[in-house]
Amino acid sequence: MSIEPVKKAYGYVIRYRDGKPQVLVFQHPIKEAGIQIPKGTVKIGEDTYDAVIREIKEETGLEKFTVEKLLVDDLWRNDDGAIHNRFFYKINVTEERDQWHYKPTGGGEEEGLMFKFFWISSLSETNLIRGHGDYLSLIFD
Repeated sequence: MSIEPVKKAYGYVIRYRDGKPQVLVFQHPIKEAGIQIPKGTVKIGEDTYDAVIREIKEETGLEKFTVEKLLVDDLWRNDDGAIHNRFFYKINVTEERDQWHYKPTGGGEEEGLMFKFFWISSLSETNLIRGHGDYLSLIFD
């Protein structure tokens, strides 16, 4: 019996400053959760495209953005041993704020938390938690 991988939708939310891409990240209030990009679990029967839109809205509060394309999907082993089928999307936004705080609205483990959002301009600018920066080179190269 094989176990189905858990589907996860990841969003590289991008804005351009002086013609150069910046990627949206957030500081999780639980220190061990580190700095992340918006992402979440795809619901049963939900398309990954629809899931990434839902996750961006729930986690960031952003409403106006465009999903440009699926960058990559892969299979990845999480720290708990579970296999994730990850779908990384490139998402374009014209957000003027350089940083903001937002309480995610998806419920569950994120209930009551406050995320601090900010932008990074290079691969070396910050250390994202394991797995989140795997394809940033597709944005910053």
